[in-house]
Amino acid sequence: MPDRTTRERILDAALDLFGARGVDAVSLDEIARVVGVRKQTVLYWFASKDDLVDGVLESVAAQLVVVIDAAVRAAPDDPLDRIDAVVRAMFRPAVRRPALLGLVREVSRLGPEQAERLRVMISPLVDRAVRYLGEEMDRGRLRRGDPKIIAALAYATVTGIATEPEALRAVGWTADAVGLRRLRDELRAFLRAALATPG
Repeated sequence: MPDRTTRERILDAALDLFGARGVDAVSLDEIARVVGVRKQTVLYWFASKDDLVDGVLESVAAQLVVVIDAAVRAAPDDPLDRIDAVVRAMFRPAVRRPALLGLVREVSRLGPEQAERLRVMISPLVDRAVRYLGEEMDRGRLRRGDPKIIAALAYATVTGIATEPEALRAVGWTADAVGLRRLRDELRAFLRAALATPG
């Protein structure tokens, strides 16, 4: 396997630092030190800190597309099994790399321009999920409901683990690998119960 490029190493370091400490608390100098390059090298690849944040978000969004595509391809044709596979795939990176949860929290604090760019990045995934749910409902393979609301509920659950940790702690949930698996399994069971056709 070839060595990771300097750009990829900068993105990885930025993701971990932004996720652990917040975008505002991390300087380009610190990212350069972690990667083992000069700040000018970081600025060669990313003209500003905002560009670096955008690069991290694009990288995470692209990785998510690959993970979800692989899960859909590997899952059986049954729509409940496919939805289950996608939920498991979405949680897997967060279990392996907890900084992703912190990054999700940071996304909720982005200014309107970056938030809009992120919306544009993830909208193809959301549109695809909504279209799939609608088609399977039309075929009678999923219980009829509003596919947009169902997709929004699943998205809110995933993002809520990062953006609302205090509310989750109040009900006894902790943001560790065991807690993430518990939440994932509850979401899988909820979606299966909500979407299963009668009989």
